[in-house]
Amino acid sequence: MEVIIEGKVKTVYQGDDSQQVIIEYHDKVTAGNGEKEDHPLGKGSLCCSISALIFEKLAKELIPTHYINMVGANKMICKKVDIVPLEVICRNRAAGSIVRETTLNEGQPLPQPIVEFFLKDDSKHDPLLTPDRVRLMGYDPKPFIEMTLRINDILRSLFYILGIDLVDFKVEYGYDAHGDLYLADEISPDSMRLWKIGGEERFDKDLFRKDEGDIVPAYRQILDKLQPLAVT
Repeated sequence: MEVIIEGKVKTVYQGDDSQQVIIEYHDKVTAGNGEKEDHPLGKGSLCCSISALIFEKLAKELIPTHYINMVGANKMICKKVDIVPLEVICRNRAAGSIVRETTLNEGQPLPQPIVEFFLKDDSKHDPLLTPDRVRLMGYDPKPFIEMTLRINDILRSLFYILGIDLVDFKVEYGYDAHGDLYLADEISPDSMRLWKIGGEERFDKDLFRKDEGDIVPAYRQILDKLQPLAVT
């Protein structure tokens, strides 16, 4: 298959249909812009399956996503879109960079969810962008903010049922050939922070970032919890 993009943990191939791509999820995890990496067995199929379930749930809630269906354990067919060079992060609690760069404390609840933009460029270390900078890049931030907040409402409710607090998450978007906006890339514990409500347990990539545990059993728990609920 023709390789379109070879990323850190996924490869995107041209599909048989010119308007479709195949995304392969690898047994690989990275942190620090790829400076730290490992190859946990089964991780790719877990992220692929979790992303598929979440995409299906969001589609039922009328969120347009690029996902079409899975093919095999670690591949999915998706609508071909032009990815916007923005990482869009929604935060419900303070964690990660917002703690390092402000006076907020780890785990501090935010008065309301906030949406932030980061340039999708490892060579520049994914800097934080203001909405004005996003506009100067040629993108209206409003549709991204509105869709991200809708996704947040849906996923917070879903994970709450599972006893999990959705601390934050990252999404990416793309436009199809007709100029319509779609949720793209993946949405899995690689791109979320998921904390057990009322406990210390974590189910996300911070386990790897901070050397606090094995991500594979944590991700498997998320998949097991989602399977009976994600499509209802």
